[in-house]
Amino acid sequence: MKSSAVHRLRLVSAPEAVSFIVLLVCSVLKRTTDFNAVPVMGTVHGVLFILYLLFWADAWKKQGWDARRGVLMFVLSVLPTGGFFAERMLAREEQEGWRPAAAAEKAAV
Repeated sequence: MKSSAVHRLRLVSAPEAVSFIVLLVCSVLKRTTDFNAVPVMGTVHGVLFILYLLFWADAWKKQGWDARRGVLMFVLSVLPTGGFFAERMLAREEQEGWRPAAAAEKAAV
């Protein structure tokens, strides 16, 4: 089952992860050199993170994720490389289709 909510979350998850890593690198460079890109990267990462949260909430609601899956997707957003894992999980969900446990049980009966 293709879902536009899952697709949007998938599209923003990898760039959000990249921006987080770049922000961490910029933070180190700010303290060790005269290079200071933290204000710019902080803004970029902040916007991408807010988009991730909005798309995450929308996907959770529209896909009927259980609490475990919803919380996992949130936790992945706050880990520096978690967005890459989220993107891979969401890609699999887009291809195979994901149903909540209750719907899967009803389909099996």
